[in-house]
Amino acid sequence: MAAGAPRIFVSHLQGVAVFDPAGDQVGRVRDLVVMLRVGQRPPRLLGLVVELATRRRIFLPMTRVTAIQSGQIITTGVLNVRRFEQRPTERLVFGELLDRRVTLTETGEEVTVLDLSVHQLPARREWEIDRVFVRKGRKGGAFRRAKGEALTVEWTAVTGFSLEEQGQGAESLLATFEQLRPADLANVLHHLSSKRRAEVAAALDDDRLADVLEELPEDDQIEILGKLKEERAADVLEAMDPDDAADLLGELPTDEQERLLSLMQPGDAADMRRLMSYEDRTAGGLMTTEPIVLRPDATVADALARVRNRDLSPALAAQIYVCRPPDETPTGKYLGTVHFQRLLREPPPSLVSSIVDTDLQPLDPEAELPAIAGFFATYDMVAAPVVDEAGSLLGAVTVDDVLDHMLPEDWRETEFHLDEEVATDGS
Repeated sequence: MAAGAPRIFVSHLQGVAVFDPAGDQVGRVRDLVVMLRVGQRPPRLLGLVVELATRRRIFLPMTRVTAIQSGQIITTGVLNVRRFEQRPTERLVFGELLDRRVTLTETGEEVTVLDLSVHQLPARREWEIDRVFVRKGRKGGAFRRAKGEALTVEWTAVTGFSLEEQGQGAESLLATFEQLRPADLANVLHHLSSKRRAEVAAALDDDRLADVLEELPEDDQIEILGKLKEERAADVLEAMDPDDAADLLGELPTDEQERLLSLMQPGDAADMRRLMSYEDRTAGGLMTTEPIVLRPDATVADALARVRNRDLSPALAAQIYVCRPPDETPTGKYLGTVHFQRLLREPPPSLVSSIVDTDLQPLDPEAELPAIAGFFATYDMVAAPVVDEAGSLLGAVTVDDVLDHMLPEDWRETEFHLDEEVATDGS
């Protein structure tokens, strides 16, 4: 559902078929998973519980839902088929929120929840519950409920759902810092006690925890990962940028590395093994295996659509790499780079093969950090392709990864600026 699209009542999603991009049905929606917040803030819709044909129920994050339309849900095609397990901070909409007794704030009258509506926030990936469909009157048989007046109210017009301000442990602390950027939340976690840090990490969803882990010092990363169940640890590693996940895996004992790799999706595990085969401070060790790759017959419109992906960092979105098939790294023959600014100057139907920059020399995977930094400084680049001897694109190095490795090892610890009193609250 695109930003600005009309709200959807959750009752219309129960049993709806879920399809992959090829049009094959993968399952049906059995519930929705939300995270309640402190006070009157609307809950976040985290994802869907989908029942596969095998009767296994899995979790589908909303970040992997591309469309909700005409009684069907379309996904990105990437599914984690591990069995769904509800976490302490999560609530099931059908199982826990519907048919619940809540109170109208204005009148103090108790009402029964019949339905909830969700919508996607403008210009953001997040989804929220915004309205509640309720019926007045005492809860009882169908006849008694039918006599009561039904009305739709804003989420803030009722009480009886949200977390209490006190006594909710990590849930309350997590809600307090929900709007922080990953780097700032990492700062908070770094200054918490080990016990408190583990509680908050356990309460974060996989994508959010992955973003935060990438910003933490190495010791904190290892500690947090070690306190997660192995299956969840594998999920979080899959959600991290491949280069950051490979760096973290490389710090673990070999037997633990292998256990986690065996739990990951085969494609993600293969990327991890490939990255871990290079020395840390080389282009191969620094690169991500997920740059934007397009075939020569793709258009400028295709390229701009890929660049608009909200999951991409600004550095990765700054350019695309044109390669012959296959277009997953390692690719077919690397043909050149197209810079974002050049895309903006060309007609949308133009082919990307007609505007490639072939003069920019790619990095060798064995190139060491000083040579990489010199390359970025010389050509004013924010990302650079990494190509092997056979001419295949292996990945791309971004300027943030170069800076991470050029700064002192403890820079994440010494450069934290969040007020110490706030950071340690509740530890």
